[in-house]
Order: sequence, then structure tokens, then C-alpha cells
Amino acid sequence: MARLDQAPARRLRSAAALGLVGALAVAGCSGLDNTAALRAAPTPTSELSSAPPAQPPPSLTRDKVDAAVDQLDEVVQDAMRRTGVPGVAVGVVHDDEVLYLKGFGERKAGAEGKVGADTVFQLASVSKPVASTVVAAEVGGKTVGWDDPVVKYSPGFTLKDPWVTDHVTLADLFSHRSGLPDHAGDLLEDLGYDRSYILEHLRYEPLAPFRASYAYTNFGLTEAAVAVARAADTSWEKLSEDKLYGPLGMDSTSSTFADYEKAENKAVAHVKQGDTWKAAYVRDAEAQSPAGGASSTVRDMAKWLRLQLGNGKFDGKQVVDGEALAETHLPHIVSQPPPAPAGRTGFYGLGWNVSYDDQGRLKLGHSGAFELGAATNVTLLPSENLGIVVLTNGSPVGVPESISSTFLDTAQTGGPTVDWLAFLGPLLQQSAEGERSETDYAKPPKDATPAKEDDAYTGTYANDYYGPMTVSVEGDELIMQLGPKKQRFRLTHYDGDTFSYSTTGENAVGLSGVTFTVDAEGRAEKVRVENLDANKLGTFTRQ
Repeated sequence: MARLDQAPARRLRSAAALGLVGALAVAGCSGLDNTAALRAAPTPTSELSSAPPAQPPPSLTRDKVDAAVDQLDEVVQDAMRRTGVPGVAVGVVHDDEVLYLKGFGERKAGAEGKVGADTVFQLASVSKPVASTVVAAEVGGKTVGWDDPVVKYSPGFTLKDPWVTDHVTLADLFSHRSGLPDHAGDLLEDLGYDRSYILEHLRYEPLAPFRASYAYTNFGLTEAAVAVARAADTSWEKLSEDKLYGPLGMDSTSSTFADYEKAENKAVAHVKQGDTWKAAYVRDAEAQSPAGGASSTVRDMAKWLRLQLGNGKFDGKQVVDGEALAETHLPHIVSQPPPAPAGRTGFYGLGWNVSYDDQGRLKLGHSGAFELGAATNVTLLPSENLGIVVLTNGSPVGVPESISSTFLDTAQTGGPTVDWLAFLGPLLQQSAEGERSETDYAKPPKDATPAKEDDAYTGTYANDYYGPMTVSVEGDELIMQLGPKKQRFRLTHYDGDTFSYSTTGENAVGLSGVTFTVDAEGRAEKVRVENLDANKLGTFTRQ
């Protein structure tokens, strides 16, 4: 959830924006606290995290929770009516009982097939607290420790700073405090690179102060999870099945994209085009499976909620060590500072957003989103033994967060304290609009300088991080090719030696710039791709 970007060109939607939304909706205001860098010696999680305040006795009676559950149908239908999101599924757990499992709407807009409790959805970033549960099982089994250096299990893992490489731990990567920049590696995934390539190339990313700065990184967390699987001599996907999905009977849950794809009863991704929601894209998040590639149903997720609220127990059996699981619920880094003197600080734990309310009660939550068509949320009040999970098959507009927040408000106060959908939806839209280039490449200047001849730009360009780029002429168009599959992008002249292209994938931001640096002989020697240059890695050099 709580993720705010430090670089204007970096993507916010699907992560940082949802972080802010989740913090406001579920965990109170949260943010980033720039404490001094801890560079002198490794700091174990036991020193960085502290036990939460003693939890008050439960204050929510079953009658209050039941009253909120009774209103859930109306809450969900209202959110769907106001946004048009095609499908929603909701599960509620209280006192180790599943009180509500229900689906609404369509698995695919305009096609047969209704959403139900057994419809498989992509979890997006709700995969993260699921992943930390799997790791907690291995920590409890003494296979690994949260404070173990990643290089202990992944000897080839390298970051830009050798000291950080040697000291960064599993907990550092699961709490986004490694110093890796926001969403490091995500643009490589958009270009079609696989997990191994992306993890190997994190070494080029610039680092912020270690353990003193928070930045949300899907592939940092993925590296930690893969290291744990390596320690257990298996794959992440198999480890998740063996340690969590199998023992809980989460028979429709998987960490492989292929399992989601072959599920007959699945909700497909939708994006809004004009006034209509369409199943236009397929989001394959296999490369970042631990961070965003799991899929599940609300029936299965309700079992996981019971495990979380039961301190690792499920149906009377201790499936995950309680102490190892409790560590995931503790604050490990400040993720968002209070916006005002009386505001609340937001924290990130190990795969969880962590906060405390006015009564000192622990609140846990996480949102997930694919701009290509999924939005999810899970929220827990452990002291009340209460949890809710909301899965949707539409790109993020605030629906899962507003449903969760309205339900919790209703359980505690008898009704919502604010129109959460009206409050949260515009925040997401505002953040999304803020990610686009400041230059309107659709409107070249009237006095634009003509481009040079095509052969000034054509050729092959090298980049250690993104790999090679080729620029060629096809017909009367310049074509840029990037990535292992040689994705093709048409270059449209804007002004002088600057062109534009339409970005694609999960991190698309509309039109972005491509600027060639031409030498004295009129031949391009370098080219900078604006959308790829947020971390100053987007310049390619002619070979």
C-alpha cells in the first residue's frame, strides 16, 4: 500500500497511489520518515521493529459485525453501479468463522459467467502478504531467518553498493528498505525480460540510504522470496503450494500464471475505455510472482485470513509458527510521515502496511492493482479477530478499498464516516494523471525544427540495463525495437531530434519522448528514452 514516489517520471499508479489510498482508507495517514542512514553495521529486525502496544480487548460484538455484513450487498452493488467495475468478490472472517462469501457481476463483461465465491482473481500486490506468510513458515521451520543476508542463499545477488549487497537481509527486501528505488525492475518486465534477467540487473539501480528510506519494489521482494525458495531447495511456486496453499486447502490458489490462465472459473482483467469496461489486456506477472503474481478466490483467501487472525493456526493446527508470523505484522520502516502534527504515521512491515488507530489497535492492510485490469484489498483488525478481502476484475478506481473501509466503519460506528468511494477514487485518478510526461507530444510546436535524414538515427544502441535498442526504417517510418522480443514502437517526429512513442504495458504513461544526441557529423551517437530514464538509466549509446 503506502508508496510515494520520489521521482516525478516514475509510475505511481498500481503502487504508490494505492499506498496513499490504502493509508487514508484503512491505516490512517502514513508516509516516509528520513532517518539517518544506518551504514556502520547490519541492523537486525529485532532492533528496527518493536512490539506493538498491548491490544485492547475486543470491542466489536458479533451483533455489530453481523449488522455490517448485512449491509455488504448494498455497499458492493453501490460501488459497482457508480464505477461500472464488472466483477467483485468479497469475503469476511470474524472469530475464526467465515461470515460472508459472495460474488457480484460478470467474470468477463458481455459474456456468460457470473462471479462467485470460487471465481479466481489475480491478487496483484495482495500477493505480498501472502508471500510473507510463506516465508514465515520457513522462518518458523528454521530453514531461514528474517535477518539472514540474501547473499547467504543467492550468492550471485548484487546491488550497486557492495556493502549493501553483503548486508541486505530478507526482512530489508520484504519491507522495502533496501535502498532500491521505487518500482526498480518493473520497466524491464514491461519490455518482456524474465525474472532472472531482472533480478540480475538490479545491480545497476541507484541506491538511496540503506534502511533509512522506503521505496516500494516488486523485484526486491521477489529476490528475497526466491532466495528463501533456494534455501529450501525448491521453486517459489512449489514452496508456496507446499507451505501454505496445500495445508490450508487453498485448492484454487496458485503462484503461477499458467494456473490462473487455465482456470475455467476466472475473472479476466478489464480496463475502462471511454464509458465502457473492456477485457483488452492480459497481465502476466509471473516474473514477480511473490510480489504480484498469485491468484486466488475469496473462499481460499478467507482461509488465509483465518490463519492470519489465528496467529498461524488453522483448524486447530499450527501451520505457520506464530512468532515468525507476528514479525510480519510489526513496523519495520516508516512508509509515510504524518501529514500534520496530529496525523498518524504509517509503517510497512514484512509484506504488510501497518498502523495503529486511536484506540491503539493494530491495523494491517494491503492493496493490489494492475493498471491492465485488477484491483484488490485485504484489511485486518487482529484484536477484533476481523478481516475482509475484496477482489475485483477492473483497473484501480478505489472500489476494493472503499468496500473494505465502509464495512469496517459500519461495524465500528454503525455506518460509514465518509463516502469512501467519492474520497478515494479522485486520489487514484489524480495520481495517474500526474505520471504522464510534462511535454504534450501529441501537439508538436508550430515552429518545430525538421528532423534530419532517417539514416542519422538508424542503427544499434547499447544499454547495460535495458539491453540493445535498434532504430530502423520501415516504409516511411522510424521504428524503435526494445527488449528480448524486440517490441516495436513507431517513432513520431516532435521537434528537432526528439520523437515520441506510445508506451505499453503495466507501466504505460501515454506518449513519451525519445531524444537523439547528434554529433558534429550529423549522426546520432546517443538516444535518451524519457520513460525509461526515471533512474538515469535510459540513455543508449550507439555501437
